[in-house]
Amino acid sequence: MAMTGLLFDTGEWTFDTLRRAYDAIEEIAVGEMGLDVYPNQLEVISSEQMLDATSSVGMPIFYHHWSFGKSFARQETLYRKGWTGLAYEIVINSNPCISYIMEENSMTMQALVMAHAAFGHNHFFKNNYLFREQTDAAGILDYLNFARDYVASCEERHGMAAVERVLDAAHALMDQGVNRYGRRARLSLSAERERAETRLAHAAETFNDLWRTLPASKLEAAKSPTGQRATDEKLGLPEENLLYFLEKFSPALKDWERELLRIVRNISQYFYPQRLTKVMNEGCATFVHYKIMHRLFDKGLVSDGAMLEFLHSHSSVVFQPDFDDKRYSGLNPYYLGFEMMCDIERIATQPTAEDREWSPQVAGCGDPMRALKDAWANFRDDSFIAQHLSPHLMRKMRLFQLSDRAAETEYRVAAIHNEQGYRDLRRALALQYDPGLRDPNIQATAADLSGDRKLTLTHYLHDGVPLVERDAMAVLAHVGDLWGFAVELVGQAPDETTRYRYDTGHPETEQAA
Repeated sequence: MAMTGLLFDTGEWTFDTLRRAYDAIEEIAVGEMGLDVYPNQLEVISSEQMLDATSSVGMPIFYHHWSFGKSFARQETLYRKGWTGLAYEIVINSNPCISYIMEENSMTMQALVMAHAAFGHNHFFKNNYLFREQTDAAGILDYLNFARDYVASCEERHGMAAVERVLDAAHALMDQGVNRYGRRARLSLSAERERAETRLAHAAETFNDLWRTLPASKLEAAKSPTGQRATDEKLGLPEENLLYFLEKFSPALKDWERELLRIVRNISQYFYPQRLTKVMNEGCATFVHYKIMHRLFDKGLVSDGAMLEFLHSHSSVVFQPDFDDKRYSGLNPYYLGFEMMCDIERIATQPTAEDREWSPQVAGCGDPMRALKDAWANFRDDSFIAQHLSPHLMRKMRLFQLSDRAAETEYRVAAIHNEQGYRDLRRALALQYDPGLRDPNIQATAADLSGDRKLTLTHYLHDGVPLVERDAMAVLAHVGDLWGFAVELVGQAPDETTRYRYDTGHPETEQAA
């Protein structure tokens, strides 16, 4: 490479070039923008390794399961035929923060990826309140090592089919296996090993043996309303975390099966904040890489050609088809997040009278990075949109609200660009990202331990929308497999009327009992 002021002047990269680019990016990200990040660990991998990583939910260490192989085969076929591309990077919420970059990337793309993942995502992981409360970046890799070894040991002892049966059922319930409100999830290798070793001792204290040995008179007492209420209190009903409930109270699971449920539950909890912050996380990372790459260009460290390559890639990432475009499939989270970050920067530095009315806490503050870092730390997608989506941006994005009611034969335009319309639009878009409305509210509400041991799950309907029967029955079968006895799912409307009832049983288990 010629001795110029450029970090690189060709598309080829070397590890020395990566190091110099990383140092220049770090100087801007930390020194100028004030980002607070975990130590970075960059790993260069091949396209096949990238396929393998994306197929196993992006983690460097994971237990084996057939679904990962299925995903790999599908993605590899699409990639080899040229129908889809590969992710430029994968970043892991760990300490140190691990970023995978593909060896096939050009040097410009390597710089973009380092800015995007190693500093944008990294800052968000370290500072957002959901990740701070519900994940343990320092312990996740150790825990995944433990999980992989434990699953492998179970396969050796009990057979691959037996382990696969439990994991299949647990994976079907992953979205219903998280604590949504305030209970902290800390993954610790030492703590989990201790739990695994003491689970056999714990089995002697579970309710199963106690209920089986109760005298008949006490069984009759338990069947009374007072006895059932005591049972429900003992089981902690109602319980929204179905994997937790089944792990703790299933009459049929063995100790090693309970530990498998716990592993899946902990991993599901680790990923839960990412489901709630897709717009913010990608918006933060995209805004950061956009600012860093422009700053590198302003400092004369990247060429015009590199900048054009970057702008082409960036424009593709934030591309948003119009609603009447056949490519439209909803709002691109990269586009929405990036535009909102840029809008906050505008409001902080060049506010209008409208901005001062709608965003008084940000308008004219003169420090856009402080305003952005405050938002990145203290919001999730739904609250961020409800607080920071401005009328200016709604006009720019040409947003409007359609009302689609099953009882009506036509769509109705429910909100347009006027003062009330802006408020309705912001509220409606925020609700689309509210997990309380997006995910079905299903809770374990009753368990007849003194009788036929039927487990009752209740789906509290929102806007009268039921579950798809075929999918509900398939997942209910997995619940029944883990519970070991009959399970029913009741759809309950806000007025407490029952809208539907699905039921499945395990006659073989019941006959054996």
